[in-house]
Amino acid sequence: MGSLNTLPLLGLALGVAGGWVLVGLAALWRPHDTHWVASRVFPLGAVLCAAMALLGLLALFAPPRDMALALGTSGLVLHWHLDALSGFFLFLLGTSSFGSTVFASGYFRNGEGAPPGQIGLLYHLFLASMSLVLLAADAFGFLLAWEAMALASYLLVLTRDDLQEVRGAGFLYLLMAHLGALCLVAMFVLLAQAPAAGPAVGAAAQSHTWLQGLSFAAMRQAVPTPAALALAMLLAVVGFGAKAGLLPLHAWLPEAHPAAPSPVSALMSAVMLKTALYALLRVTLDLLHLDSMGWGLALLLLGLAGALMGVLQAAVQEDMKRLLAWSSVENMGLAFAALGLALVFRAAHMPALAALALAAMLFQLLHHAMAKNLLFLATGSVMHATSQRSLGMLGGLLHTMPWVGWSALVGTLAMAGLPLLGGFVAEWLLLQAFVLSPQLPQPLLGMFVVLGAALLVLVAALAAFVMVKFYGVVFLGRPREPALTQAGTHDAGPAQRAGLVFLAVLCVLPGLFPGVVLRLVARAEQPLLGQVVAWGGGWSRLAPLSAQRASFDPLALVLLGLALTACGVLAAHAWRAAPARRAPAWACGEAGGSARMQDSAEGFGQPVRRLFAPLFDVHSQASGPGDAEPRYGEQVRDPLRTRLYQPLAAAVLALARRAGRLQQVGMAGYLLYTFGTLLVLLVLVLR
Repeated sequence: MGSLNTLPLLGLALGVAGGWVLVGLAALWRPHDTHWVASRVFPLGAVLCAAMALLGLLALFAPPRDMALALGTSGLVLHWHLDALSGFFLFLLGTSSFGSTVFASGYFRNGEGAPPGQIGLLYHLFLASMSLVLLAADAFGFLLAWEAMALASYLLVLTRDDLQEVRGAGFLYLLMAHLGALCLVAMFVLLAQAPAAGPAVGAAAQSHTWLQGLSFAAMRQAVPTPAALALAMLLAVVGFGAKAGLLPLHAWLPEAHPAAPSPVSALMSAVMLKTALYALLRVTLDLLHLDSMGWGLALLLLGLAGALMGVLQAAVQEDMKRLLAWSSVENMGLAFAALGLALVFRAAHMPALAALALAAMLFQLLHHAMAKNLLFLATGSVMHATSQRSLGMLGGLLHTMPWVGWSALVGTLAMAGLPLLGGFVAEWLLLQAFVLSPQLPQPLLGMFVVLGAALLVLVAALAAFVMVKFYGVVFLGRPREPALTQAGTHDAGPAQRAGLVFLAVLCVLPGLFPGVVLRLVARAEQPLLGQVVAWGGGWSRLAPLSAQRASFDPLALVLLGLALTACGVLAAHAWRAAPARRAPAWACGEAGGSARMQDSAEGFGQPVRRLFAPLFDVHSQASGPGDAEPRYGEQVRDPLRTRLYQPLAAAVLALARRAGRLQQVGMAGYLLYTFGTLLVLLVLVLR
């Protein structure tokens, strides 16, 4: 520990962020040379990703560090801070982006949108801006990094700006990003203007400039009024929720993720969404010291509603990347629900249960960063091999793309929540927190949270269904199109394989050794809550709060499974009366069935669509019985987009047209406007 205390971890982390900027600029040296960008720029960026992961891991075991950098003679000072919480998210950023960056070195090709040098520049600026968001310790630096992150990701989404759908998705993303940024500016202004706690601190604050009041250290000492606190929290939820895809601010996410290149989609889903959750944690539990049952219940309700909406929409999607994007909405909803449950327990003065719920949230974020990254990258390899994104045009790719297929299987099982993988541990911890909710002092509140546990189980079951649909339709069965039989010639290259295998390993290790990960999580949450959960059982076995109540040991489950499998194999060989023989698979009496007769994506999703019909906006097209060329089509849309956002956009456009008529006046009209404005200002000044 003594050597860790002497390491300049914060300076090194800022140096890595600066290194990403330099690597991005190096991509412009040969902007149209794909070999240069792939063999030099992205590998160097991957080395910096590994360095950032190591620095984040070390920061979990080191004391907090602060740094102030003056910008010239303007008096503006940028504050930077590295503690266990930011270290945990830097570790998440570094490990997840290492896999996607290694993959990206073999992914981008000439003729696919923007030049490779431009993509390399924006990609590494995106990484640098996300790391600066995690290190910023004042409002000015945070918003600067936040806007840089939004701009870099927006330009990456527009890589194929020759397509109309890509331009539309980019515009929607930029609009929601700026809406969130405006809310964050207002929130920081409220916190900066709040009076400081105590007379001594207040007297010192009077001598400070307004720039010094923008630092997070000053905001921690502020005591906003109840009204200002409620408004600041509302602005924080809207601002950060818009970036994280919280219902009903999620409309951009299913549009932007499919439009971006797959490594960019992977980064946006795996890391960028997590920066919004980090910032919300920083504001609620560090700056505002929030202790509110109401806000906890609000986040819990919004999170569960978003998780249900996300998984239902994912179940009926026919586009690979859109399915994964809706799945990210579901997972972010679960993270918000876990945070809301932690706030509920904290307001009820139950710190151990609050720490359990927050640990479930952080574990969920780490697992999702690896598994969803892996699946987005796998879809990128499939798209390169087949030029298809529609599930109905795919099938049987496991035989021709084994590296992609087996890696994607690991990510699919992790996202489905199967035991021995990280997804199961995350859901199990969150369910344990829900199950313990009857200990809340208000019985009615306990009943409400228990209903949330039932909804969590439904979401988990539907998530497993979605993953079965995704993997089964894409990789299993027979190819639905003749061209897919040639996909093996385009299987993932060496760099892509390395990235996929790396992320697949990171999906398995947290499930086998959850105790190790949860001890890292405990270090990240201890500064926020002042309380951690005693994870009994060592590296593998989990026993939150009490081993008598619930425990889980994945290694014991592995040994038991291997023993039962061995016993089954030995018994089958011992009791077999005749030698084994091969025979054609039974096809339900149908001979010569084509590949088109396999279960389709539409067939998988139809039961869910019919069961939850009120939650969908379905547009069907069917031919009559006498039609010589029968056709059938069905389009499922987001009901919030068609019933909320589109009418709102139409109203804004109508208002803009009416306002545009004000310009259609002569000189006399403009003079009248000026006179009226001066008159109003005079009245306001003289009041």
